[in-house]
Amino acid sequence: MGKIGHPRQVKLFASIIFHREADLEAVLRLLGDTVGPVEEKTPPVLFTQTTYYDREMGEGLLRCFVLFAPLVDREILPDIKISTNATEDLFAKEGKRTVNIDSGYIALEHVILATTKGYAHRVYLGKGIHADLTLMFYSGSYRALEWTYPDYAAEQTIVLFNRWREVCKESLRTCGPTDPNA
Repeated sequence: MGKIGHPRQVKLFASIIFHREADLEAVLRLLGDTVGPVEEKTPPVLFTQTTYYDREMGEGLLRCFVLFAPLVDREILPDIKISTNATEDLFAKEGKRTVNIDSGYIALEHVILATTKGYAHRVYLGKGIHADLTLMFYSGSYRALEWTYPDYAAEQTIVLFNRWREVCKESLRTCGPTDPNA
């Protein structure tokens, strides 16, 4: 029989898709207050991977990724998703979002996105939130799976998450327990 243990802590991240008129700095300040201090943010770039959000949010959307500083326990993910959904609501105008925040975590073995939508590869966590296994780490890199969203499967996104994995690994080395095989 295996012994029950506590998994290594993880780093939270968010993908923020936003309309040019949205106040990104205000969103980041609120996320800093509710999720934790921002450790790193990518520059905003045009979000061209899909038109899914255009109807609600308008055209010409931008996106940035944000890495949060603290290491956290994985069990916090449903609360983080609920919090980021509330942040989206705060910045909505006339009932339409101006910002979409996909929250998740980076673990040494995988990248998980939080979602309110269930599916075969999504595990229910509680509080109406599912975990989407988005990327798996093997053979020295995160790898996309057959269901990974194309923008998360893109080479530049995988390069970013591989770099952030190293940030997570270093944080675990200096702040908490680590796995010598990681």
